Amino acid sequence: MTARGSAPTTDRTESLRGQVALVTGAARGQGRAHALRLAAEGADVIAIDACAPLSDTITYPPATAEDLAETARMIEALGRAALTRVVDVRDLAALEGVVAEGVTRFGRLDVLVANAGVLSWGRLWEMSEEHWDTVVGVNLSGTWRTVRAAVPAMIAANNGGSIVIVSSSAGLKATPGNGHYSASKHGLVALTNTLALEAGEFGIRVNSIHPYSVDTPMVEPNAMVELFGNHPSFLHSFPPAPLRAAANGHTGFMSPEQVSDVVAWLAGPGSASITGSQIAVDAGAMKY
Repeated sequence: MTARGSAPTTDRTESLRGQVALVTGAARGQGRAHALRLAAEGADVIAIDACAPLSDTITYPPATAEDLAETARMIEALGRAALTRVVDVRDLAALEGVVAEGVTRFGRLDVLVANAGVLSWGRLWEMSEEHWDTVVGVNLSGTWRTVRAAVPAMIAANNGGSIVIVSSSAGLKATPGNGHYSASKHGLVALTNTLALEAGEFGIRVNSIHPYSVDTPMVEPNAMVELFGNHPSFLHSFPPAPLRAAANGHTGFMSPEQVSDVVAWLAGPGSASITGSQIAVDAGAMKY
């Protein structure tokens, strides 16, 4: 995004050159893909991740500090600078500290990709308080804390900017078996749209993306098979993706890099007129 008052660029090569992006949950999966794509577009990147187990209710393995270090190496191999820190998005003081450190090092903050999130499974009346609190605490409250830490720095930079909130298809429709996850992702829509109105006067755009069925460690095929085996009616709420089926002859998962294409577009000047929008990144699945 160009500074307010300046002429828009017509060069889409390295559209984020000179800008700085903060990406949460950046050690692997979607977060790493987003960080690398923004770096390829010319941005220096502040990449953070909890890199630790958050709760016994989250059954897939967490990212590690070694994963985060590899993200940094990959950013630097693209010729951009990386600042990585182990930060849990539920810790506001730590988030404020890394934002301050990033601004001291890079001089500004232009792009926020609030990607950090977790998933677990269970029917609403059967899950524990820890199930509920962990997912809602990371996905919704953690995103608010990230926004709370980052937006003042973006305003102070006086360069406008772009915030991309990573929600889910589950933020647009009900998904049985993970109602706490769906509730947190629906909450991100309200956060996105409110923030778009509040931050718009500072030239900051805010949009949410809603991926479906992305190939990351969060997707646990065995857990889903067990869920659908126990509750066959749930299967109808998880449709195939017609675009991938038509292209590939099957309904395989989307790659994180495909989602990053949309993130980079929302971060850059090509989407300068887009704010307060919910962008489905689902290969058409939600049209069923």
